[in-house]
This record gives sequence, structure tokens and C-alpha cells, in this order.
Amino acid sequence: MSTTRCDVLVIGAGAAGLMCALTAGRRGRMVQVIDHANKVGKKILMSGGGRCNFTNTGTTPANFLSANPHFCKSALARYTPWNFIEMVERHGIAYHEKELGQLFCDISSKQIVRMLMDECTAAGAQVRTDCTVEKVERGSDGFHVQTTQGRFHAASLVVATGGLSIPSLGATGFGYELARQFGHAVLPTRAGLVPLTLSGKHQERFHELSGVALPVAARCNDVEFRNSLLITHRGISGPAILQISSFWQPADDLRLDLLPGQDAEEWLRTMKRERGAAELRTVLSEVLPRRLALRLCEHWLPDRPVRQIDERELRQAAALLQDFPLVASGTEGYRTAEVTLGGVDTRRVSSSTFESQLVPGLHFVGEVLDVTGWLGGYNFQWAWASGHAAGQVV
Repeated sequence: MSTTRCDVLVIGAGAAGLMCALTAGRRGRMVQVIDHANKVGKKILMSGGGRCNFTNTGTTPANFLSANPHFCKSALARYTPWNFIEMVERHGIAYHEKELGQLFCDISSKQIVRMLMDECTAAGAQVRTDCTVEKVERGSDGFHVQTTQGRFHAASLVVATGGLSIPSLGATGFGYELARQFGHAVLPTRAGLVPLTLSGKHQERFHELSGVALPVAARCNDVEFRNSLLITHRGISGPAILQISSFWQPADDLRLDLLPGQDAEEWLRTMKRERGAAELRTVLSEVLPRRLALRLCEHWLPDRPVRQIDERELRQAAALLQDFPLVASGTEGYRTAEVTLGGVDTRRVSSSTFESQLVPGLHFVGEVLDVTGWLGGYNFQWAWASGHAAGQVV
């Protein structure tokens, strides 16, 4: 088979890989991008319900989890959401802010993929799909990569293979294997931004409420997220739960404030004073979804007129509404997880160039690294920032 020679070979045609390729191509570098999937940017295409939450205007290093929290600072400072927004606007892509700085395409996530591909084409970067890597070796003259579409030889190799989340889109652990091959440590991985599952009495009592949604504040390990919760057949989901899932592990204490922004005790006293003859389930149905209010009164709260609830019971009821203990048994796993926590240990990777400190010319970008963003466009911003940083030096 023939050998394709290039300056830069990028493995992975996702957000980080394409950003790295177009950035390097603009510098006049000869770039090849290869991906084992049948089309590029699959996670981009499915994100945000097909509208792609492509960045968050409030991005800061505090929105990321990593064993090395300082690692993400340099790249995020050098390529901000406004840099990416400039490219989006230059391509005439209409977008809107949904909430909390989250930007979405008005029409389709396909526009973001098309923009990245057009930028790659303009920069001379070539992209190949259905190209699976079989072997990677490093010689004195660079990297030799054997694939199902022939051999590639490149001075620089960029690993932009993503994590383990959503294997149905082609996610694999290949990037971690490659990192280990070249002596890099890989920190333990687990599903992040993922629905939680329930078991035992919580599952029995909640599964019939599937489809019920409400605003909550979810708390775990001194972290709190206020957003909506969705009860599912198997457990709980919704933005608040996806967010807290990245901070939760089995056996961790998980608490829900079912009346966020309210003082439950004060509210109950008002109800007792003004609506004493009403059943607790009745007044609770006015501030919570009715089916949930009924279930709470069936199993956890006094099921009688509010005036009959004594002081001790009132305080207990308020405490439960404000600090409801929910025992999660696990997560839905990589199958539905939006991201992978853990990954290539950043302590042996440069935070400015994303080059390996063990193997010159080897770079890691995006989700394959041990950097994971919150829900809401942060992980795409990390992809753009890390890809851009590597693309400037490869």
C-alpha cells in the first residue's frame, strides 16, 4: 500500500480534531484527519437535540473537572467562546441563547459540522472517514500509522479520539490505548453527565411517576446545581441530575431541595395559618407536580389537613421537602452519558501546546484528556480551545 506523507495526522474527526486540523492548515501545514466512523462530527450532530449547544458564554476554568484543575486555564484563556462565535457568525449561522449562556443553532447542528469542514477545506486539511487505525509506531523521522486505507507518515500525531460515552456513535477506548502505548498514565474513567438509576423502595415509589418534571436543587459532595429534574422509568434525569452525576459516585449522599428558592418551613406555617382545612396533598399540589405531591404524602409526609400537623411534624416535613434524601444505585452508563470523566493524565501533557512531555510530536486534545466540562456547551468549548492550542504548534 502507498504511504501518505503529511506534517500533521489527526486521529478523530470530532470537534477537537477538526478544530486542530483547520487551525494547523491555516498555518500552511499539510494535515490529514482520519476517523473510523462513516461520517464526521457524530457527537456534534446529535448534541442539543440536533441544534448543537456549541459553546457557553460564561465559560471559566471553574466549569471543568480534572485531577489537575489548573491544566485547562491556558487554552481556555487563549481561545474564548467569542473566538468561536466569530467563526459561527462569519459563516452566517443563526443562533440563540437558551439559558445560562448556552448557545444553540437556530436551525441545525449540521451547520456547525459543515462550517468546520468548509474551514478544513479552505485550509487544505484533508478528512477521511471509514479509516481505522491498525498500528502506530514512532521512528526517528516521526510517526508511522497503518490504517485500513494505507500507511500514513507524519511529523506530528494528534490524538483526538474522544472518550467512551455513547458507543453507538462509535466511541471506543482507542485513545487511551494509544496513550498507554507511549507511556502515559490514564486516570480511571466513568460516565459523566448521565442519568442516575434508582433501586429498592425509591424505584418502587417513583417509577410510576415517569415523565414528571420539576425544578430542584440537587446537592452532592458540597456541590449544588439548580435546574430541572425528570423522573424516568429507571431513575432520574434532567439537567440538574446530569450535572450532579459528574460529582456523584455510588454510596455518596444525594439530596434534593424540592422547593428551591423557597423556605419550606415558612411556607408550611403560612398554609397552616391560611389554609388549615386543606389537605397537605392539596396545597403541596399547588407548588409541586400533583402526582409527586400525592406520592410524597402517601409515603413520606403527613396525609391529613394542614391544621392537624403539629410543630414537630411541620419541621420534619419542611426538612424533607428542602433536603430529600434520594438513594441512587448507579448510572445509565456510557450508553447515554454525554461525556467521560477521567482519561489521559494531564500531568505529562503541556497545558500550552498539548504535546506529550514523554514523546515529542505526540499531542492529545479534547475529551480523551482528563478534563470534563459541566453540561451546557462547556465540553464543546474545551474541544475548540484545546484543538486550537495544539493546531497552533503542530
